[in-house]
Amino acid sequence: MANAPASGGQETYAEISVAGVAALCDPLGALYLPGPRVLVVSDLHLEKGAAYARRGQMLPPYDTLATLKLLELVIARHDPRLVVSLGDSFHDRRGSAEMAEPFRAMIGTLARGREWIWISGNHDPDGAVNLPGQSADVLHVDGLVFRHEPVAGSAVGEIAGHLHPAATVRRREKSVRRPCFATDGTRMVMPAFGVLTGGMDLSHRIFQPYFDRASLIAHLLGKDRVYSVRYSNLRG
Repeated sequence: MANAPASGGQETYAEISVAGVAALCDPLGALYLPGPRVLVVSDLHLEKGAAYARRGQMLPPYDTLATLKLLELVIARHDPRLVVSLGDSFHDRRGSAEMAEPFRAMIGTLARGREWIWISGNHDPDGAVNLPGQSADVLHVDGLVFRHEPVAGSAVGEIAGHLHPAATVRRREKSVRRPCFATDGTRMVMPAFGVLTGGMDLSHRIFQPYFDRASLIAHLLGKDRVYSVRYSNLRG
C-alpha cells in the first residue's frame, strides 16, 4: 500500500499530489483538488446505449441516467467551484445534441452555481451542444494541464483520460481487477467514470511512454474506499 488515506464521511479517499498539487482520489472515480475546488471526471461516455441503438446493437438504455446519478453524488460530496469533464463525455458526436431533456435538466441542476468545462475527446471532438459550461481542447489550472489524451514524453502536471486504466491485485488467493487512477507523482491518467466503460490493464505497453514505473502507483476503486498499490506489487 502507498499514500495515506483520508476519510470523507463513510468514504475513504487517497490523498496524493500531482506535480506538487494536492488532490483526493474519490472511490467513485473522480479527482478532487481542494485548493482550487476543482472536480475532475473523465470518459463519461454518456448516451453510449443510444449510440449503439442507432447502429442496431441494442444495449440496456439506462447508462446515461446511472452515470449522471453517480456524478450527482460526487458533486454533492465535494461541492466544487469548477467541474472538468475530461473528454469522451459523450460516446459519439450526436450524443449531446440528441440527449433527452430530462438528462439535460439533470446536468443543468448539477451545473447551477458552478463553472463547467467540457474537454473535447476523440469520441466527442465537437464539444457539448446546448449544455451549461464551455468546451475546450485543453485547460490550465494551478500549474496542471487537463486534456483528453496524454502526450508522449515528459508532461509535468498533466491530467488526462482516454486510456481507461485498470489494475489487478491478488487478494486471498483471488485476483481482483479494478479501474484505477494511475500516477507517478508527475502526471496522472484518470479512470473512466461512465458505467458502460471498460478498462485497460496498467501492464499494457500502451502505458509505457507515460510513467516512471519505479514511482507508479495504482489507486484502485473500491466500493467505498480507494486502495493504493505500487506498480511493482500489482499482478500482471
